[in-house]
Amino acid sequence: MRLPIIISAGLLLSFGLNLPVMSKSPIEIAQSPTKNNNLDLRRLKFNRYLWNQQNISNYRYTFSNGCFCIPDARGPVVIEVRNGQTTSITSVATGQAVNPDFFQNYKTIPKLFDVIEDAINRKASSLNVSYSPRFGYPTQIQIDYNSQIADEEIYLTIENFQEIK
Repeated sequence: MRLPIIISAGLLLSFGLNLPVMSKSPIEIAQSPTKNNNLDLRRLKFNRYLWNQQNISNYRYTFSNGCFCIPDARGPVVIEVRNGQTTSITSVATGQAVNPDFFQNYKTIPKLFDVIEDAINRKASSLNVSYSPRFGYPTQIQIDYNSQIADEEIYLTIENFQEIK
């Protein structure tokens, strides 16, 4: 009668010893985003300053959104800005105008900086940004707001930047 109990207890103990171990303590997990946020914030401020020093108000760029969203909201699209205001958003594939509502948060370089700042303020689980070394504008933005939620990540790409004279 005791043998089945001993065997069961032995199996439970062996399974319990094979559970994965957390690589960081809860305190380290809670503190780590702050370190990344500080670095991300410094990089954002530096590159926003670099962009502002260029004083570019007429430009165009190709924008793609790798989100889990409808195809019309993904692009790629060419966004053209004159005097700091978006004048057109056109599909690369068709050359036709697209619904500007899909690109409301991404329609100028300053708005892209705002997206990054928002991710920092919201303490996104993961934020990876690449910036143009010459102009300071972001060339890639990858944000995972919550590592426990699937399909809420965004992957933005900014390419073919051209100043319009």
